[in-house]
Amino acid sequence: MHTSEQLQTPTSEPSGPQPLQTLLDLITTVLSLLLLSSLTVRSFVGRWQVLRSKLCTLQSSLSSISESPHWDDNSLLHTLFPSLLSTLQRLKPLSDQCTLSSFTGGKLLMQSDLDIASSSLSTHLHDLDLLLRSGVLHQSNAIVLSHPGPGSDKDDLGFFIRDVFTRLQIGGIEFKKKALESLLQLLNKDEKSTAVVAKEGNIGYLISLLEVNNQPLIREQAILAVSMLASSSQDSRKIIFEEGGLGPLLRILETGSISLKEKAAIAVEAITADPENAWAISAYGGVSALIEACRSGSQPIQTHAVGALRNVASVEDIRLALGEEGAVPVLVQLLVSGNTATQEKVANCLSILASSGEYCRALIIQEKGLPRLMHMIQDLSSSDTIEHVLRTICSLSVTDSSLQILSSSTTTIIQLGEFIKHGDMILQQISASLLSKLSISEGNKRAISSCMGSLVKLMESPKPVGLQDVAAQAIVSLLTVRSNRTELARDEKSVMRLVQMLDPKNDTVSKKYPLMVVTALLAGGSGDCRKILVAAGANKHLQILTEMEVAGAKKALQRLAGFTLKSIFSRTWRE
Repeated sequence: MHTSEQLQTPTSEPSGPQPLQTLLDLITTVLSLLLLSSLTVRSFVGRWQVLRSKLCTLQSSLSSISESPHWDDNSLLHTLFPSLLSTLQRLKPLSDQCTLSSFTGGKLLMQSDLDIASSSLSTHLHDLDLLLRSGVLHQSNAIVLSHPGPGSDKDDLGFFIRDVFTRLQIGGIEFKKKALESLLQLLNKDEKSTAVVAKEGNIGYLISLLEVNNQPLIREQAILAVSMLASSSQDSRKIIFEEGGLGPLLRILETGSISLKEKAAIAVEAITADPENAWAISAYGGVSALIEACRSGSQPIQTHAVGALRNVASVEDIRLALGEEGAVPVLVQLLVSGNTATQEKVANCLSILASSGEYCRALIIQEKGLPRLMHMIQDLSSSDTIEHVLRTICSLSVTDSSLQILSSSTTTIIQLGEFIKHGDMILQQISASLLSKLSISEGNKRAISSCMGSLVKLMESPKPVGLQDVAAQAIVSLLTVRSNRTELARDEKSVMRLVQMLDPKNDTVSKKYPLMVVTALLAGGSGDCRKILVAAGANKHLQILTEMEVAGAKKALQRLAGFTLKSIFSRTWRE
């Protein structure tokens, strides 16, 4: 008596495979008998019509396989054919019973057995169709298994990839392992192959292997392959995202082993680097998973999870979720405890959050983020990290309490002066902008007087936009101290630069900036400063600018003229 268990398609690979031609002959024989008997069945006619349709399709597929030039070289058929033969052999006694004039067995059991057989046939047809469409039966097995060399063309590479994915989808566990090993070797050796893998491979099936019900080693190899693909190119990331890869990756980040979590974090960071994908983190409920990974994950997990948070922080809805779900305290803590790479990404993320609005700024200040950021810039060596930290500080400085803390920190002010002297142009601009906002004591202004020459030089640079403005404002702030005015006046290069910027023929600098500085330099009635500016030729430029009615020129000329008149009266008195 047959049972439904007997009709299950075997999943184990045969230990001693028969010749493929022999198997094909046996399959063809049983298939012919089934096709004949399906025409004379008297019971369950509807189900047999469906089965007959599948058997006809199977006959066509087998014909196509036998006509392929290298079909008997393909090792996958050693798995497919025995399984198919077993299904057909178990279907034969069912057809015999259904052709009897009166069916005497259990109807429900027969219905169940026929449905199982139909399902098994569908699986076989899918696998055979996949094998035929891949094109691997038109190449010899020796060629299929060989890895494409460095000089291989795209056709060879594409064929190899299709073969790998065919084995991955059709084969048993060992076939899957070997296929994934081949895929990983290819991705490791040839970075350019990732685009072809994304185009020719079945990425959706690869992602399906990430599910927890798959064999552990296969799952681990699959997540590594997905991680490598996601990190390689925008096209690969796009396909992984479109095939639904982000959801399984976030689930792995929550529940996987440390090794799997690290690979998942790499992939999530890479996928969210594309702004069009970032919104989906919230849709998949991934914000809490990323925050927890930052809080309790290993260092590599933290680094990539923070990178993903940085990527999605520009999305307004996600920024709110980050605040509500407690991301800011975790990020602020990582400023101190994270490694160099993590610190840079944390600083970047906080910079984005701080610039977004009052809500996030208040959270950062509440968690004492400002003092930690101020402390960080003393020890950092990466200009990128310093830039993010300074941008965050600059955004936080819009509040009076933050301005007060910054203005009273001698260490921070001196550090800003050092960035102005020795940093790149971006650091110089941000530092000058901060200095121009602060209420600095006279002692601290004297302590950073050596940066004034660098600020004057920055005034000559039309780019980046806003640099000339903040540089001029910072100098004006420092020139409220008498000794600083004297020091700048004695700096011949800076004075010559200011005079050249005053020249009406020089159109690279708006005249308001050098006029601001010259006016501040002449404040307090210092005769030495006036004398130096007159000797450098500032007088004639100011006269022309006054005649042109340039704003601020008349005031500067009047201050300079005060010295000229005073010197004339002095000489007259002596005479």
